[in-house]
Amino acid sequence: MEWFADPENARPLGLLIFFITFCLIVFWVYGSRKRGAKLEEYKNIPFLDDDEVKKDKSNG
Repeated sequence: MEWFADPENARPLGLLIFFITFCLIVFWVYGSRKRGAKLEEYKNIPFLDDDEVKKDKSNG
């Protein structure tokens, strides 16, 4: 455990952890086309009439 407490070792380890986390977030955001297509459907929800929303919920 002393190895983690040493600042010379903890800084590169922390950098590596944050870099891997950043890469995973980027891959998650830009990776799936299905998720992006689903989000495209949701972007117009504020502009729909209440009647259309009720029809969509009853059909789906």
